[in-house]
Amino acid sequence: MTALTLSTAGAATLRADALVVGVAKGPKGAIVATGAEAVDKAFDGKLAGVLDALGASGAEGEVTKLPAPAGLKVPVVLAVGLGPVPEKDESFDEEVLRRAAGAAARALHGSKKAGFALPLEDASAVTAVAEGALLGAYAFTAYQGGEKKAGNGKDSGPKQPLAEVALLGAKPRDKEHKAAAERAAVVAAEVNVARDLVNTPPNDLTPEAFAAVASAAAKENGIKVQVLDEKALVKGAYGGIMGVGKGSENPPRLVKLTYTHPKAEKTLAFVGKGITYDSGGISLKPAGHNETMKCDMAGAAAVFASVVAAAKLGLKVNVTGWLALAENMPSGSATKPGDVLRMYSGKTVEVLNTDAEGRLVLGDALTKASEENPDAIVDVATLTGAMVLALGDRTFGIMANDDAFRTSIHEIAEEVGESSWPMPLPAELRKTMDSPTADIANMGVRMGGGLVAGLFLQEFVGEGITWAHLDIAGPAFHEGAPHGYTPKGGTGSAVRTLVRLAERTATGDLG
Repeated sequence: MTALTLSTAGAATLRADALVVGVAKGPKGAIVATGAEAVDKAFDGKLAGVLDALGASGAEGEVTKLPAPAGLKVPVVLAVGLGPVPEKDESFDEEVLRRAAGAAARALHGSKKAGFALPLEDASAVTAVAEGALLGAYAFTAYQGGEKKAGNGKDSGPKQPLAEVALLGAKPRDKEHKAAAERAAVVAAEVNVARDLVNTPPNDLTPEAFAAVASAAAKENGIKVQVLDEKALVKGAYGGIMGVGKGSENPPRLVKLTYTHPKAEKTLAFVGKGITYDSGGISLKPAGHNETMKCDMAGAAAVFASVVAAAKLGLKVNVTGWLALAENMPSGSATKPGDVLRMYSGKTVEVLNTDAEGRLVLGDALTKASEENPDAIVDVATLTGAMVLALGDRTFGIMANDDAFRTSIHEIAEEVGESSWPMPLPAELRKTMDSPTADIANMGVRMGGGLVAGLFLQEFVGEGITWAHLDIAGPAFHEGAPHGYTPKGGTGSAVRTLVRLAERTATGDLG
């Protein structure tokens, strides 16, 4: 994990590998942002002109490296674009700062230390820049660089992430600044844990292995953990989880993580879909759709990381995480289209498509979570391709049985920089899952498939319990080029939203 410090050094005296400054897009060219005054002075007040000459415009995410002048102790100045200059009396948006810091940190892979002299007008800006830098510095290298270069003995692996981020302008003795930085470090660390889990190859991250990772982290952070193995799942009649997992040689697990605070007045339950690999089962996925299916446990990774973050932050709210873990494989023992499963709730489900498996494991976990009667349940899942078609690959959908709760989660997600959109649960679509054989089928009409999946899940939520469903199928795994603080591969989608929801619940500031 990249180290984070609040530096008392000035930009002119900091000793580091690079110094990051912000540059905004003005009406007549690049404009040096606040925080970089000392750097501009070292350029004799001509930093903006130098950047213009190099073709820098200040566009959001644009990165320009240039040699530092003699007045600085660093060899390199990195200017990162912040986009248009804010309106009078306004500050740069927190997400703009977060993305800029992330882009800069990515550009500094291989460096030991960098100072960030970006605009820090308040504690919120400290959080944004710190988070962005720590998230942008992420790299998944666990499976790379195992060999030595012939002849010289040097490691041939990839560049390591930026080792230290020093925030210039943040005050180490300011309680708000210190708290903001500490929070950012915890949240970024857990987002990166979720990313690591998503990126881990499925031959190493089986349901049993995931449960072991969760158990170890829980014990380290004072979180109670309970793991139901395949024998306990059969005995407990968890027909949905067992129905999905019985086709694999790696048996399923249901993991319960319980964080409690002695002064908590509210309880949240987070439920995560944890399909460690999804072949589609007997309803096999077509060629070209299998390669990224190690990411189908991103919902469970987000839930796990969020519970750990709540514990590390000591939030005054009880948070229970449920990880529904299974591997969906085709075999002679696998569930077949046409089979009927009896869920943990007692409801029977006709399986029309074994590739609609996430809703089956979630159904059991939602019922189990409901038994404890929490104040609210939020499930997180890479559930449907339909949601990606509807909202693209950077935005997750939010469905809920309470409009105010759905609105609150949407506002929270936007606040922390996670793109989301509220989606409906049209009652008429429920009829399309009627089955002549069972209580319900696991498939309905194709059009609006993401909403149909939400309606299916709603069937397993306890009566009177506030519930929301986050379909993160789009943003959970990024296949394109990195941007801002978003890497290629696992993104840790929904972790920041869940943590902020827990914080707001703890302070009574929810909706």
